[in-house]
Amino acid sequence: MARPSQLYLLSYNSVQALGWFVALLRLLPCLAPPSSVHSSYAVAGDLTWAILETIHAAIGLVHTSPLLAFLQWGGRTHFVLAVVRQIPEVGRTANFCFVQSSPSVFITFMAWSISEVIRYSHYALTTLKVCPPWLTYLRYTAFIPLYPIGVGPGEMWTMYQALPFVKERKLYSGFFGKFSMSYHSFLVAVLAVYPFLWMKLYLHVFKRRSKLGKTGGAKKRA
Repeated sequence: MARPSQLYLLSYNSVQALGWFVALLRLLPCLAPPSSVHSSYAVAGDLTWAILETIHAAIGLVHTSPLLAFLQWGGRTHFVLAVVRQIPEVGRTANFCFVQSSPSVFITFMAWSISEVIRYSHYALTTLKVCPPWLTYLRYTAFIPLYPIGVGPGEMWTMYQALPFVKERKLYSGFFGKFSMSYHSFLVAVLAVYPFLWMKLYLHVFKRRSKLGKTGGAKKRA
């Protein structure tokens, strides 16, 4: 009989997989512009409650680093809520594919959606111990191109494009003024450290991939 924690993780991961699958379906028509993807943009923004994953890791419900879970959640939440939703000149890409501005937001959401559908589906089926080998392979292979695509031409390029608008409008000046700095300076600092923080997460998944490969090889030899 499944434990309550297993049932909870199964439900959580299944809901997340479904949510990202819906977002992906709404993004696909965007490959034939000009199609609106405003609805998928809203779905991606509303999934920021993935903060629960940090809590899961902190209380030992899952075997992962709470810091890495928090960094991923924090980075995505900041990107969607602080940048894309607050700067129309950047966020409009999320409403009209490739027609206006840069496709960087679309690239970000597409990379996120594909990788998360795979990741959460893998987690859900692993909880049930019925995950097929091909999905495990996809989980630890698809991230290799998807993560860099989502970060480089996606998130970082979008934030870079936002810098002039942030500086001109003195965005969030009330909050950052308390710390004797501007949001523009903060965003520049974020862009400077982003590759290093992202590399930590990237290498972490690579280590898990390598460990999985060794485990699989040992089973085959046995």
